[in-house]
Amino acid sequence: MPVEDFIIIVYCCVVDNYAALVSSPLRSRGFETKLSDAEVITMEIVGEFMGKDQDKSLWRYFRNHWHDWFPTLGSRANFVKQSANLWLLKERIMKRLARQMGSYNDSIHIIDGFPMPVCQITRAAKSRCFRGEAGYSYCAAKDDKYYGFEGHIIIDSRGVICGCTFANASIDERDVVQDMTADIKGLLIGDKGYIRPLLREELQWQAIDLQTPLRKNMTDSRDKTWVKQLMSARRLVETVIGQLSERFHIEKMRARDLWHAQNRFIRKLLAHTVGVFLNYCLGQELLQFEAGQSRLKPLES
Repeated sequence: MPVEDFIIIVYCCVVDNYAALVSSPLRSRGFETKLSDAEVITMEIVGEFMGKDQDKSLWRYFRNHWHDWFPTLGSRANFVKQSANLWLLKERIMKRLARQMGSYNDSIHIIDGFPMPVCQITRAAKSRCFRGEAGYSYCAAKDDKYYGFEGHIIIDSRGVICGCTFANASIDERDVVQDMTADIKGLLIGDKGYIRPLLREELQWQAIDLQTPLRKNMTDSRDKTWVKQLMSARRLVETVIGQLSERFHIEKMRARDLWHAQNRFIRKLLAHTVGVFLNYCLGQELLQFEAGQSRLKPLES
């Protein structure tokens, strides 16, 4: 797909959802921004697909190559500030797209988390970044200790993200589950880290059936074939996290405060969701980005 077409398609998608979600001006005082909010969000989504996930490289790319399309693009500082202030709107757009794809009506959802290190573990004690906000944890998948945050997502049975949050890495992942489950019902599949009888009981009050593999010292009376299918279905969330990590670099915390970190986290999830939504509209495999928009070849910075 030509880059020009991709920018136009993403812009139209953002404008349609912006109009549906925003009924009154977002800013009650101060000067109106020259660059529209829809343009900012479009640039961020396209930039993420181009691999321009740092604010500086993203702004420079559009200034150097697409200034005719975004003539009111001002300074990098103003662009970054405006972008960060829109993080909540981006989350609402992401959830609206998921709703349009029927993600919240799915009877099966999958939950998992992933590490978001702030710095190397050897530098953590001396690091001033997120002091008092980040924490220490252990990533079993990578067999590695890290200092930072942990991202959490919920997807449906097709890979559409419909819930998310990130928290201090030292916070138990079971403590943030209910922050993401307000809009879903049915079967929720997790790994062994989500085993907690009280959590399962509380989720049942929300019509959610939390199912996980059991530890070796626990007796499992469930049908073995069903448990095997359960764990096979859970691998889908690993595919989504892999895309978020490899394509959108979501595990790299390139921010110095929670406001900008929250924005970076949400815009990467939004970019993934927009890619899935475009495939949904085209009738293609939802997670097969390489079949369409991922073939974009960015101009040199």
